[in-house]
Amino acid sequence: MERPSLYVVATPIGNLADITLRALDVLKRADVIAAEDTRFALRLLKHHGVNARLISLHEHNERDAAQKLLTLLAQGKSVALISDAGTPAISDPGALAVATVRNAGFTVVPVPGPNAAICALSAAGLAAPHFLFYGFLPQQGASRKRELEALKTLPYLLVFYEAPHRVVASVAAMNEVFGERTITIARELTKLFETIHNCRLGEAVAWFEADANQLKGEFVLLVEGAPAATAADEGESRRVLEVLLREMSLKQAVKLAVDLTGARKNDIYELALKIDKGA
Repeated sequence: MERPSLYVVATPIGNLADITLRALDVLKRADVIAAEDTRFALRLLKHHGVNARLISLHEHNERDAAQKLLTLLAQGKSVALISDAGTPAISDPGALAVATVRNAGFTVVPVPGPNAAICALSAAGLAAPHFLFYGFLPQQGASRKRELEALKTLPYLLVFYEAPHRVVASVAAMNEVFGERTITIARELTKLFETIHNCRLGEAVAWFEADANQLKGEFVLLVEGAPAATAADEGESRRVLEVLLREMSLKQAVKLAVDLTGARKNDIYELALKIDKGA
């Protein structure tokens, strides 16, 4: 191992056997392991016969913990950074710590491995050459809907993470905003009750309600992107509205744009509001 260095180590998302030989070597040889939850870390390390000094680094203490990492690195020690599952800093703590270490001039070494989004994509059977990883949607309903509206016209497969207590509300909001698209629901990946289910967005809530067990665990949601024509149609609507709004009121511009483009009035009105606000 190169000392001093921070090693960003991916760990299993469920099955403890899903760890690379390199990751095990780094964890065994590191002077200190910075873990999101030391209890989770101990379970993994004990399973693989790794004894190590642990410190805590999570979303509530990351700034202070990053300074501890700098102290350790300044002493010439090597540090391994792990999250509870998967790759640190990907919808998990770690990005601030990595930036702090890099900015201080120390080496950061990635040790790749498990990732829930890629795991779900590999088994979904979706022929999508491009995808957008979004991560977790906002918890509040209004904010969640605003974010989905911003994603509505993107032609890329959309990849979300979601928690069990919010997944039904999120899927319902997706159906409301996106309409009838295909969704792949992946839960408990690599674990005993792993489930990968494809359906239409309009059927997803009923699927959850039919079996309460499907609401347990962590979720990856893969949602079909907008048809290419949708993005092109909004581009044309925006062009028309921008011209009209320079010459008339918003109400008049909306009415005329609907006549010119044939688009839905509600969609044109929402787009006109965005343009009017400079969005």
